[in-house]
Amino acid sequence: MLAIINGKVITMAGEVLEKGSILIEDGKIKEVAASLELAAGVEVIDAQGKVIMPGLIDAHTHLGIGEAGLGWEGQDYNEMTDPITPHLRAIDAINPEDTGISEACQNGITTVMVTPGSANVVGGEIVVLKTSGKTVDQMVLRYPAGIKAAFGENPKRVYNNQKKFPTTRMAVAALLRETLIKAQDYLQEKEQKLQKGEHFKRDVKMESMVRVLKKEIPLRTHAHRADDIMTVLRIAREFDIEVTLEHCTEGHKIVEELVQAGFPAIIGPTLTGKVKVELKDKTFATPGILAKAGVKIAIMSDHPVVPSENLPMYAALSVKAGMDRTDALKAITINPAEILGVAERVGSIEVGKDADLVIFSGDPLDVQSQVETVLINGEVVAKG
Repeated sequence: MLAIINGKVITMAGEVLEKGSILIEDGKIKEVAASLELAAGVEVIDAQGKVIMPGLIDAHTHLGIGEAGLGWEGQDYNEMTDPITPHLRAIDAINPEDTGISEACQNGITTVMVTPGSANVVGGEIVVLKTSGKTVDQMVLRYPAGIKAAFGENPKRVYNNQKKFPTTRMAVAALLRETLIKAQDYLQEKEQKLQKGEHFKRDVKMESMVRVLKKEIPLRTHAHRADDIMTVLRIAREFDIEVTLEHCTEGHKIVEELVQAGFPAIIGPTLTGKVKVELKDKTFATPGILAKAGVKIAIMSDHPVVPSENLPMYAALSVKAGMDRTDALKAITINPAEILGVAERVGSIEVGKDADLVIFSGDPLDVQSQVETVLINGEVVAKG
């Protein structure tokens, strides 16, 4: 057993213990209290004067699939040869020895979503990982966690350069609709043949898309501009599917529409420059505006676009732009846990959850605060 005692515990479950303690057993949180009676032999970490948070969650990255410090050798997130690739699996390309993963871990990021890139209209299957482990299989928290889709400039640019369909926003939306209709027909035929005991020839692309139609996983949609976000919402209604709004850069322009739609938004990377037209109106005010209106939001790095390790800074800059502090902390803990479908395991300090914890020297949203200790599954994996 391990106990962390005497620290300020921000549980992200509605309770803040100004001086609290956490008991850990078999990798899980066993008890959270103002004080603990400890049996002999319990290992103790004294967090006097420090802040204990649940492990931070970066809800959208390319960690391990876009390796830090490498060129094309480590860039495995965009298969730019076919605009429809739902059967690609990020898990098959992740290198757990990517230094970006270890740096994220050292800075308190204990869970990340890893997604294919946005070159293709449908990019492939997404995975949620812990940031410590020898193999990807040991690190997996949820797989698959969604199918990546992309709207706007990226697929247009990639396939215009190849002089292939799609080269317009119309074509991007049309191709996604075509794929979803094929998946509907595929599912219907499959169910009918299996009921009759007839042989059915499987299609690996459609097997992936069927999960979206059955609402087993969401379509996680790259969309920056307000008009592209509205196209996502239109298609979600047409096919009755669950979506998440990835980037949502101009979400502040269509607040009422997003509230009405009820889908979550994963916002960022806002610290980057305005490197393309879609980013001309980006602002750190967006997360706060949407959160205040009632949209469930998370804040992302989009690593390697901006480093995952600085996730608390992106939350702090959102507070500077008007976001409520508690909402900002939720946006890097419990909210992404819920959006990624892993909140039963991570995102808050509650009995029964994984003991993924971070001890900060001070306020987590103060850029001068140091990450002193990181635990994943109750094991110390990094020390400052």
